Amino acid sequence: MVDCSVPGPTRRRMIVYLPKDYYQSQQRYPVFYLLHGARGYETSWIRKGFVYETTDSLFRSGLATPCIVVMPNVNQYNDDRDFEDSRFKDAFESIFEVNGVVETGFMQDVVAQIDSRYRTIPDKAHRAIAGLSIGGWQSIWIALNHPDSFDYIGAFSPYTWCMSAPSSYRRHFYSGMYRKLKVQFQEPPKGFYLYAGKWDLVRPSTIRLHQILEKRGYPHSYTRYPGSHDWVQGWIDEYKDMLQRVFKND
Repeated sequence: MVDCSVPGPTRRRMIVYLPKDYYQSQQRYPVFYLLHGARGYETSWIRKGFVYETTDSLFRSGLATPCIVVMPNVNQYNDDRDFEDSRFKDAFESIFEVNGVVETGFMQDVVAQIDSRYRTIPDKAHRAIAGLSIGGWQSIWIALNHPDSFDYIGAFSPYTWCMSAPSSYRRHFYSGMYRKLKVQFQEPPKGFYLYAGKWDLVRPSTIRLHQILEKRGYPHSYTRYPGSHDWVQGWIDEYKDMLQRVFKND
């Protein structure tokens, strides 16, 4: 549990995966922040995404750089009672509540507390953020609003049609994309990865974002997987691909 600095519950759940030798060494590690989507919460990547098995396998085989993987609950809740036991939210509730509140507090409520509790390397070069669907859209914007904080950004089928009501948080957080991209790519991130499935409902909007980045000469990659807006042949493989790309020069 971590304390919250924005309106909503006073504390928030997250799950932290530590490399196998974390407690046997004094080594510091990079951090990969992995966000869920609508209908998800902090256990989604474990229950459906096989994140433990994938991460263990890639670390053991030397195909990925050992890092800490953080899976926070990034749903917005009204208060502690509403948040009790990380209450399940259906898709429509999640979509209508992506309003920038949780995202605004992300650096303080999640990143800062992870850096204070674990042996991280607390700089841009050693942080990655990625998510699926709405979590992919949140990841893009968290990185846009904090261009000095993440060198690796991944969006797995980013769902761009969040429909929450206007609010001061939303206007501040989800605005000025082109201006923020220009700032972010003054010193380009080491990796900016877009993914979508062949039959994915959000593939057209993902391609559009890819074209925007391409037109402006912003270095990134776009990869199409054979699946749809789902775990199989989609988000599981996309996480596996990105994990093998990050922190390679460290």
